[in-house]
Amino acid sequence: MTDNNVTNEKLFENVDIDTEFGEQIESRVARFASRKYDWDALKFQADYNPVYRRAQVRYLGTGAAGVGSDMNVVPAENFTFSTMCLPAGCEGPMHVHHDVEEVFFCYKGTIKLFLEDGDKRYTTVLNERDLVSVPAGIYRGLNNIGQEEALMFVMLGSGKPQIPTYPDYHPLSKIKRNV
Repeated sequence: MTDNNVTNEKLFENVDIDTEFGEQIESRVARFASRKYDWDALKFQADYNPVYRRAQVRYLGTGAAGVGSDMNVVPAENFTFSTMCLPAGCEGPMHVHHDVEEVFFCYKGTIKLFLEDGDKRYTTVLNERDLVSVPAGIYRGLNNIGQEEALMFVMLGSGKPQIPTYPDYHPLSKIKRNV
């Protein structure tokens, strides 16, 4: 007969905890309390037009925003993870990642997503807890169409993704950027 009362807590009762293993694991933990909203990661966009003002909060790797290094993140091996805070009415401009899939998870708010592949265009709305996976090579842009700030999770399928580019018709494609 199986003991149905076995829990993780019971399995760890009276067991020696390995501090070296614990230190290894803790080096891979990124706690919200030690994160900072980085309003400067994409400041060159907001300087061009305030509608692009948004903040990145990095957890795993530096993503593709062009931030060279961040000693406060867990080093990325196979993908990156950050959150993006978009004030009401703000947007992320149309851009493409030629090298990597990008996943958006709308945690809070309402986000309208714009997708373009050659002459094909499509829009969709992400509500709270909706997710979209955008393949490499497809342009994507998004707007916070809600009345309050939106919060989304952003994952890129590479430990060090390339910096995105903008469509030729977009004004940000003409801006020189220091990275």
